Amino acid sequence: MAINSNLFHGFICILVAIVLLGCVECNRKLSASLFVFGDSILDPGNNNYINTTSDFQSNWWPYGESFFKYPTGRPSNGLLISDFIAEYANLPLIPSYFQIDKEGFIDGVNFASSLSGSLVETNRGHVINLKTQLKYFKKVKKLLNNKVGDKQSKKLISNAVYMFSTGTVDYGEAFRSSPDLIHFPYPKQQFVEMVLSNFTSVLKEIYKKGGRKFAIFTLIPLGCFPGARAFTFQQNKSGECINELNELLKMHTLALPKTMKKLQDELAGFKYTLFDLYEVIDQRINHPLKFGFEVSKKACCGTGPFRGINSCGGKRQVKEYQLCKNPKDYVFFDASHPSQSTYQQSAKLLWHGDPHVTKPHGLKSFFEFSDSKCSSPNFLEFLSQSMDAFHIWVAIT
Repeated sequence: MAINSNLFHGFICILVAIVLLGCVECNRKLSASLFVFGDSILDPGNNNYINTTSDFQSNWWPYGESFFKYPTGRPSNGLLISDFIAEYANLPLIPSYFQIDKEGFIDGVNFASSLSGSLVETNRGHVINLKTQLKYFKKVKKLLNNKVGDKQSKKLISNAVYMFSTGTVDYGEAFRSSPDLIHFPYPKQQFVEMVLSNFTSVLKEIYKKGGRKFAIFTLIPLGCFPGARAFTFQQNKSGECINELNELLKMHTLALPKTMKKLQDELAGFKYTLFDLYEVIDQRINHPLKFGFEVSKKACCGTGPFRGINSCGGKRQVKEYQLCKNPKDYVFFDASHPSQSTYQQSAKLLWHGDPHVTKPHGLKSFFEFSDSKCSSPNFLEFLSQSMDAFHIWVAIT
């Protein structure tokens, strides 16, 4: 019996539509959510919403000029590492905790706060410390339970990636508290252990709530940032790095792998990747041309030696500032923060898992997971059943 061509084409169109819709749903489920914690390296503007001072904010022009064309509160000229990672993972920009009522929280939430530390005492009263960020995460988990149900919430939390950049400010602020502003005022090893203990206690709490995949940044070479060089220039006209601060930051960074390995041995299913952001930035400071930069010691925006006085935008204590013409040429945008170009290069290394700076996993693998509703066997089974149905339809037509 001849097959009615119009009916045949209609059947095929319906089949294709179902398959395409299924693929869209599968693609969405193949990307995990992203929850972000830490300091200004990852802050999307959370400090806009708290009772603090302009010293702890970046919510004015020219911050954001290279991407958003307006200030978002990100202490850079554009996107941060977490923003690029979200893009690579086919997620929207992850919203600030204080924006989730408007933007939602299914794809993740960013809790990071500029100039915060792992220690509650660091800049107390002016920032959202890591313990408070954890408290906000627990609130979001309850919101997820209410929105998608307990079963789906557990699945989302388990599949999610948890990104951290924290600890640098603890050492920087402790250094500033020293009587001569040069020598660290506490027993170094004891201080490192205290910062790491506070940090790991937060990781364990997230693990208890179901988190399993963690991306941890090492600390950054703050002692070679433009702000540090400006300080040494004012002290002794050298303009060199604060080496003692960097050595302390390296102590923390060298202790991180052992700390993470210990957690992995203690906690079943705990997975982590360590991203050596110290090395990434240090390489660009010392070899800028190799990575496409022209200026590595001076900031794009600021004033004074190395533009290292933190005056970008003229909203802090010092109002005078200069702004470079092309931030892409600069490793640093202001006295204390890398540029968008530096962040983009960093994000690519983290995502693809460059073995020199990312161990033991590339972050891309953390965002790819199998969902039973989206696996290939189920798709083939669906296709086979659809064709069987078509043959039956033909037989009775």
